[in-house]
Amino acid sequence: MYSKVKMRIASILLIILFSFVGFIAVFPLLALAIASLKPSTELMRQGINLNLQWDLISLNNYTFLFTDGTTYLNWYFNSIMVSGILIVVSLFFSSIVGYALAVYKFRGQNLVFLLVLLTLMIPFEILMLPLYQLMATLGLMNTYTGVMLPMIVAPIAVFFFRQFSLGLPKELLDAARIDGCTEFGIFFRIMAPLMVPAFAAMAILQGLFSWNNFLWPLVVLRSNDMFTLPVGLATLLTPYGNNYDVLISGSVLSVVPILFLFLFFQKYFISGLSSGGVKG
Repeated sequence: MYSKVKMRIASILLIILFSFVGFIAVFPLLALAIASLKPSTELMRQGINLNLQWDLISLNNYTFLFTDGTTYLNWYFNSIMVSGILIVVSLFFSSIVGYALAVYKFRGQNLVFLLVLLTLMIPFEILMLPLYQLMATLGLMNTYTGVMLPMIVAPIAVFFFRQFSLGLPKELLDAARIDGCTEFGIFFRIMAPLMVPAFAAMAILQGLFSWNNFLWPLVVLRSNDMFTLPVGLATLLTPYGNNYDVLISGSVLSVVPILFLFLFFQKYFISGLSSGGVKG
């Protein structure tokens, strides 16, 4: 009886603790959502807070985003297009590379994996100048190809898929080969379905990275109508004036695609992340 009371008290304390931590995590987004409903003069006077002043609350900032000649929708579409293509292409190539490093034995296998690990340790800012020179040489400046090309094979995704593939049942490989299945057929028909948790996890991470990527699109893109959302929102801050009200409301709407991406993939991510073999 005493142990049950202790467990009950511990459960209540954990609920309180996690609720507090959850509020801390949600607080910035909640404050941002409330600030997006206030005029810029109020933001300059009181800053971002949780104070709901109903007489000042309106949807004027959101209306301005879509009606008053801004290119916000164009930026939004550009980000969705770039992020969507990059997620699909990156998962395709990264999964194949990671799977090959885990399943096949070839000369230089460990060296290739070591190079992947070394690439993870190099800050992108160091690679940005040679990448810029490469894109300029290829004539890919101010193009979406130039934005996406350096990100097609992500080292973190290759590492993740390689580690996940190490836990796949090798017996399925031998059985498929005996049945006459090709190596690509083995991957796409047998192994890829087992790697759904890995695909889900990397889709969330790659989508988050691509959607929030600011520095590289800023370097490559030149035209205002081609800007992605982070770069476009940054143009609202200028030496001649800062549209904080529009910037904040645009930032709030920018959270929506990532939220939907997580909600769509979370059941695959949570349910099977620890399983990579045959369930019996």
